[in-house]
Amino acid sequence: MTNLPASPQNERNMLQKKWQQTCISLIPLIVLVALLALNISIFGSDAILGASQVVLLFSAGVCIWLSMRFFHIPWEKFEEAISGHIADVGSAILILFLIGAVSGTWTMSGVVPTLICWGIRVIHPKIFLAAACIICALVSLMIGSSWTTIATIGVALMGIGKAEGFSDGLIAGAIISGAYFGDKISPLSDTTVLAASLNKVPLFTHIRYMLVTTIPSITIALVAFSVIGWLHPAADAGTIASFEDALSSRFLLSPWLMLVPLATAVMIARKMPALAVLALSTLLAAGAALVFQPGVIREIGEAVTGPASQTRILLAGTIETIYNTVSVHTGNAEVDALVTTRGMLGMLNTVFLIICAMCFGASMQASGMLRRIASLLLPLTRKRAGMVASTAAAGTLLNGIVSDQYLSIILTSNLFKDTFKERGYENRLLSRTVEDSATVTSPIFPWSSCGMTQATILSVPTLAYAPFCFFNIISPMMSIFVAIIGYKIFRKEATTSPS
Repeated sequence: MTNLPASPQNERNMLQKKWQQTCISLIPLIVLVALLALNISIFGSDAILGASQVVLLFSAGVCIWLSMRFFHIPWEKFEEAISGHIADVGSAILILFLIGAVSGTWTMSGVVPTLICWGIRVIHPKIFLAAACIICALVSLMIGSSWTTIATIGVALMGIGKAEGFSDGLIAGAIISGAYFGDKISPLSDTTVLAASLNKVPLFTHIRYMLVTTIPSITIALVAFSVIGWLHPAADAGTIASFEDALSSRFLLSPWLMLVPLATAVMIARKMPALAVLALSTLLAAGAALVFQPGVIREIGEAVTGPASQTRILLAGTIETIYNTVSVHTGNAEVDALVTTRGMLGMLNTVFLIICAMCFGASMQASGMLRRIASLLLPLTRKRAGMVASTAAAGTLLNGIVSDQYLSIILTSNLFKDTFKERGYENRLLSRTVEDSATVTSPIFPWSSCGMTQATILSVPTLAYAPFCFFNIISPMMSIFVAIIGYKIFRKEATTSPS
């Protein structure tokens, strides 16, 4: 039987139905953004302590109800998708708990206080922001992990910056900019490997091609940090001295403590699994705390056990340092806040947020709403600049929707893979654009796994540091700019004619 061409009326009906489905798909996203904005106006930075999680679950419920009502998608599909998404972040959740343990033990063992005091003496305030960015970039490049870099050297740099009079948001912005630059171009980074492998681009080809947009982005960021640092008024020498005095009065600051970060670096260089490295680093730091800071550990333990044997007190103090919120009174309120750690329990809100974000992201994906929303960008892909801009916008937007950079990388790659192929562009252009957006914009969303993690580790609200994450903000824009001028963008013979 010969297929007859669709009548104009049928075409109009199909177009109208498609538009209605797209409008329905936008409702959960609109609800999410509106309620998150309301949450922030009511709770401020405390919104991430529970209110944002409620909003994510409510938005997921709206998505599921609309899908079952209008798209007739069975509940079982959502349940399967949610279970799968939460399972996918299982290892990330374990890493988060261990990062909390590392943060606690590195601080109470004296590693972080020692690094802070040395940094105050060595790094001049005028170059601090640029230096912090460069240091984090180099460490992250070597170990391939922005999270680990921020949780270790980043915490120490926060202390140095505070002593030198910089705002928390500005310091965190410099740290995160450097850490994500190094993570992005490191051959050891899981996001870099993921973006390259998904788009079938050799790893080092992918990294070399990213330098075209990444080097200008970090250069502009460093110039901005240098200018801000140079114009920043010099910190009071008395304030800096008071930081050093407060830390040295409670902690034994010894070069031998550097064996802990050195051993951690060796384990990373030997490409040991992240979970193993963090666990062993925690144990090493806990041992160093017992050797170098027995007074501090005893004080923490006595608060738990009361009068008890020394062994019992030291054991309790060590375990508290690993998993609980602990603080040391130094006589300086700012230093007290700096050496207060939240341990593994401090990561529970982050885990809560990640699980709720996965529920929303899984619901949006299982319902097909993500695909319908992305289809709005496809008409813009006919020209090179529009195609790259649409991809960068999707990668950034998906970080806000699914709240996970890995899912954003996967979804963006899958959504635009055929488009790049049809337009005749190399796969490396897609893989680079995905990294320029999905990888680096993840920490600027307060409800995303990266945004919540960095805010928790550095004790700085996401909205306070996001405006100063210059590298993360510039990267997607640089990707679009390079596409506009066409620098080193090569086109193969198109497999189909551009529509």
